[in-house]
Amino acid sequence: MEFRAVRGMKDILPEQAVRWQRLEATIRSVVERYGFGEVRTTVIEATELFVRQVGEGTDIVEKEMYSFERHGDALTVRPEGTAGVARAYVQHALQAREPVTRWYYLGPMFRAERPAKGRFRQFYQAGCEHFGDPGPLCDAEMIGMAAEVLQALGLRDFAVHVSSLGSGDARARFREALRAHFEPLRAELSADSQRRLDSNPLRILDSKDERDREAIARAPSLLGLLGGEDARHFEDLRRYLGALGIAPVIDATLVRGLDYYTRTVFELRATAGELGAQDALLGGGRYDGMVQGLGGPAVPAIGFAMGLERILSLLEEGPPASGPDCYLAPLCEAGRARALVLGKELRTAGLRCELDGRGLSLRAMLRRANALGSRLCLLVGEEEIGRAVITVKDLARHEQVEIPWEQAAETLARRLASSPAPAANAARAPGEADEA
Repeated sequence: MEFRAVRGMKDILPEQAVRWQRLEATIRSVVERYGFGEVRTTVIEATELFVRQVGEGTDIVEKEMYSFERHGDALTVRPEGTAGVARAYVQHALQAREPVTRWYYLGPMFRAERPAKGRFRQFYQAGCEHFGDPGPLCDAEMIGMAAEVLQALGLRDFAVHVSSLGSGDARARFREALRAHFEPLRAELSADSQRRLDSNPLRILDSKDERDREAIARAPSLLGLLGGEDARHFEDLRRYLGALGIAPVIDATLVRGLDYYTRTVFELRATAGELGAQDALLGGGRYDGMVQGLGGPAVPAIGFAMGLERILSLLEEGPPASGPDCYLAPLCEAGRARALVLGKELRTAGLRCELDGRGLSLRAMLRRANALGSRLCLLVGEEEIGRAVITVKDLARHEQVEIPWEQAAETLARRLASSPAPAANAARAPGEADEA
């Protein structure tokens, strides 16, 4: 039997991981400048956490969660990050330690959905969560930071979509207005939307089914029902975004796919590329009731998340990973032990070294050093041991020198500082694969 990765889940090999590391480093760099610190929550949570906070009528809870029972506990591998972060915030009583908390996370999420372009069953997200500030200024800064993350990654072709779901009263009025609008059209709606009409009509606005699009286009707008503090909050948000130079698209159909959102919701959507219907690069919104719903105090919060696979699909490949500084090539049995010690000394001095102890020929090891993109190949044979030297083949300068063993680390570091790294061979010479 041939074992393969589960459909919709992908291995990330070292040459691919370089791109992930660059992406993650850029995200960290931007959000940490805004005062966000990294939080690492558990991958498995109580199933009830997602049922209550994400929403029992959402696609995630109804169709997509990987849930199981063990020892009497109902558990789920996390399908999204916000609920777990909020659970950690309440569990560790952060509100008693600080008035405002800014956290970010990076990690895998799991949803049993149909794999598609840019969508996987195991996928990676980065997200930011801000607890303790209920104001529109906080919302605008969060949206501005999200845009800055994308710009730092080199993405320019995106639009900022914003809307407001209002607070309790406005949301309840909107729900009834939607139910009154869609009920006469029930027979024309998709099966999912017919079900949502009874459980949560707001979710119909998030439908991508063509059978629902015309009815959605004629639906009443929540923005027209906003009043009082909700309306002022949204108007102030637009004003603050303008101060940041952001001209948002006001999108009354934007509801996001989760039940916990209140007031501000937003998405940054690609306006170029090949994402198709999945054009949202990141999205989020305010979820002021979640902390209290988890047993904590009434702490307002806002956050966003972004799918890293989707972002990577829009980025240029970038330079390949550089090879080791030094490739250690022992030429005899005694040379292997000496090369082992040499490698330890060079790594202690900060150099990246790879030791080949397979007993290959000199020719094969030189090919391997070139294929890896190593800058120097260090030969340790009987002659070198007898004279206490190392033969250094400089693969960038195409020259060979000898250096004393006791001066190896200092001499090699100096040479590397002045020697460019050669590119790794695009293809191996005939017969090399068998030998090296």
